[in-house]
Amino acid sequence: MSEENMPAIEVSERNSYELAFHVLPTVAEGEVAGVFDAIKTLITTNGGELVTEEAPDRFDLAYEVIKHIDGKNRKFTSAYFGWVRFVNEPEAIEAIMEAMDANTSLLRHLLIKLSKVEEAEPFMLHEALESQKMVSTVDEAPKKEAPKAEEVKEEAKTEETVPEDK
Repeated sequence: MSEENMPAIEVSERNSYELAFHVLPTVAEGEVAGVFDAIKTLITTNGGELVTEEAPDRFDLAYEVIKHIDGKNRKFTSAYFGWVRFVNEPEAIEAIMEAMDANTSLLRHLLIKLSKVEEAEPFMLHEALESQKMVSTVDEAPKKEAPKAEEVKEEAKTEETVPEDK
């Protein structure tokens, strides 16, 4: 029997990731799209394949965020929030994160590896916020008024007590 050496098969496991970020509110509104395009270009030049995205939109933050800029602590209460989902090799993630850390237009960013369930169900934040703002009217049946205290007392007086048979 002859022994054959099989070449190792390189299995490149590509994972799904989501990169969420806040663009500083000091960036002009017209330049936010350029910052977003630069982030997407960063991902694709590092071998990533874009899957879905949500362009940055300005909104109020849940709490005040402090960032050290130009030797001063600056406080921010709003930012442009956006995200992008992509598929890439784990080895490329470090280069993407280093470039994101160096991006001076960003307030914060977060990169997470997605599970299969998260991959299948993207949450569209801006759409969810818009649906909360929509006002809808519902026809309601007329409500019964609660009985007044005097009526309750009168009913209690008129109730008869029936003796129990033993």
